[in-house]
Amino acid sequence: MYGFKDRKGRVTMKSTMRGVTLHATWEPRPGFKLGAKDIDRKQTYLGSKVWKNPKVSIDEHPIPEPKDDEVLIEMKAVGICGSDVHMNQATDDGYIFYPGLTGFPAILGHEVAGVVVKGGKNAFDKRTMKPFKGGEPVCAEEMVWCAKCRPCADGLPNHCEKLDEIGFNVNGGFAKYVVLPSRLVWSLEPLRRTYKGDDIFLAGSLVEPTSVAYTAMIQWGGGVRPGDNVVICGGGPIGIAALRIMKTQGASTVILSEPEPARAKLGKMMGADHVIDPTKENFTERVLQLTDGMGAKLYLEATGLPTIVYPAIEQAIWEGRTLNSTVVVVARADAKMPVTGEVLQVRRAQIVGSQGHSGHGTFPHVIEAMAAGMDMTPMITKKIKLDQVPENLVLLRTNRTEGKITCVDFN
Repeated sequence: MYGFKDRKGRVTMKSTMRGVTLHATWEPRPGFKLGAKDIDRKQTYLGSKVWKNPKVSIDEHPIPEPKDDEVLIEMKAVGICGSDVHMNQATDDGYIFYPGLTGFPAILGHEVAGVVVKGGKNAFDKRTMKPFKGGEPVCAEEMVWCAKCRPCADGLPNHCEKLDEIGFNVNGGFAKYVVLPSRLVWSLEPLRRTYKGDDIFLAGSLVEPTSVAYTAMIQWGGGVRPGDNVVICGGGPIGIAALRIMKTQGASTVILSEPEPARAKLGKMMGADHVIDPTKENFTERVLQLTDGMGAKLYLEATGLPTIVYPAIEQAIWEGRTLNSTVVVVARADAKMPVTGEVLQVRRAQIVGSQGHSGHGTFPHVIEAMAAGMDMTPMITKKIKLDQVPENLVLLRTNRTEGKITCVDFN
């Protein structure tokens, strides 16, 4: 039994909790074949080709108990991700927008921060290498890697062959409590140097999306040397986090391409040197103008519209003077990119994909960077209660003025 506060602050002991739960119908498109890692009528790595008629409801769930190597965490802040929105959004023919690993029903929410309630006997805090005792402020990875398969052994946990994902095919954080493997859990104690009170959890809920951007820009994009130029396409949370990371690393000119004024303003606040509105300006011409004809070392595709965005990036690479440019694709999209091989060959450019955020010391690096002053909390533009999550999932289908909407009340 665990305590829940009502609106008058009175505590009630309960064995169940409410969770924002996504339901959908397993109805594969014609021609779909189960992949090696798919489970019939349960989960697939190609969500948009299988799941139909998504519906979100707030359901009662048993409060989970941690196993020996798991931790029970009370949620304090959980952000809404674009993936949450797209899993709950249907195309004209009823299929979900999200193209990746999914298994329903599942409690949504994977950008989590909270307080450890208790841990199993083999659940260790990596910061102290001692068992969790309860009360520790933590965040968590959402990629549930197995630590047994070849990709995990090769140091590539984001591509685990037995991958689960919190809030995608296993229960996530839009509930009072969540149980997670201790190997995914990271201490937020370093953030106490910078944040006071519950602000530590607001910052902690941004570690996951910031780590997605860090993995894309640093791990797979190769980062930059001080003085390099960077172009970020898309001013959503991942794009905004990426530009902040690039300015922290020493990029001289960071250009954000974003048509929405509110997101453009947030981008400037977070460190963008210039903002391009690609609906009103010629993207390639402006990039070259702002970089004295050089173009950029790193380009990030974070719009989810690669068929529209990539040709303009490719033209900037072709016409710019910078060699060895890298285009990082981080946004999920069930679309083919129109690529001209000649551009990659002549300009010594490359395209790389980036998935996830686990491994490579990414989470502790992001946490320490935040503790040292890389403040991501201006991205949070709205705070909500658990009951308001479903309506905000719908709102974010069309609303592009908000940055990060974060749930902070789970009672």
